Amino acid sequence: MPAHTVRFKQVDVFTSVPFKGNPLAVVFDADALDTTQMQAIAHWTNLSETTFLVKPTDPAADYRVRIFSKLGEMPFAGHPTLGTAHALLESGYQPKQAGKLVQQCGVGLVELEALPGSDGAWAFAAPLARVTPLAEDRYAALSTALRSNAIDFSAPPCAVDNGAPWLVVRVSSARECLALAPDAGALADIAHSAGTHGLAVYGPHEANGPATFEVRCLMAGGGFGVGEDPVTGSANAALAGLLSAQRLRPGTHYSARQGTALGRAGQISVRYDDARGKTWIGGSSVTIVDGTFRLP
Repeated sequence: MPAHTVRFKQVDVFTSVPFKGNPLAVVFDADALDTTQMQAIAHWTNLSETTFLVKPTDPAADYRVRIFSKLGEMPFAGHPTLGTAHALLESGYQPKQAGKLVQQCGVGLVELEALPGSDGAWAFAAPLARVTPLAEDRYAALSTALRSNAIDFSAPPCAVDNGAPWLVVRVSSARECLALAPDAGALADIAHSAGTHGLAVYGPHEANGPATFEVRCLMAGGGFGVGEDPVTGSANAALAGLLSAQRLRPGTHYSARQGTALGRAGQISVRYDDARGKTWIGGSSVTIVDGTFRLP
């Protein structure tokens, strides 16, 4: 019996330079696969996420995507959203509306737009998030988990859930962010006590630095796995929303750098679109592998 193959791409997201962003596997024409098969493939690719393109069930959507980590299905994730859109467009798909896409996923419909003035970069509209401040009696435990006295508690740490729950924490500077060497066990305890799967820690760069903020995403098990994520769209969307809620927005747009501690160079663009009530999280993607995927 001949092998069943489908189109497949592996792309690097939040970068235009190969191997400097966050990799994503994209499997096309996946309607015939069931959840168990998708999970097995995601486990095999051994990437933080693998996406599967299937036919949309909402007529407003251009496409539907199912997003899997190695451990389970996720209702939303940022770098898979941008990477899947890049792979689909590169394959020749023509959007229903030029310069715009509508993705159907577990959180519903997510809008995407081409970044103005960019060479093929796109941005997604951050999904609505639920924000829950961390209880003040957990502040000492948070400092212990991060092994840091540099947490800026004037911006209260908050659990932010936009489909991927992160505990967002501000430290005094980008340098302090990069210096973090957390206690993994204590980190997991504080993350899970806040109903999240990891910490998104950020610190401001000095003026004229490489970005407005340095970001690190420290995963603590659950749906995210463990270790540090190279570049994270959902966490940057959570951060952007929290900055707005805490009235700490650095203007109508800013940039973030992520992955530095891992030898990556992720670049994230954030734009507040107050006229439409949206926050856009954007970046470039580049294809690394393009071919077919053999299925059982």
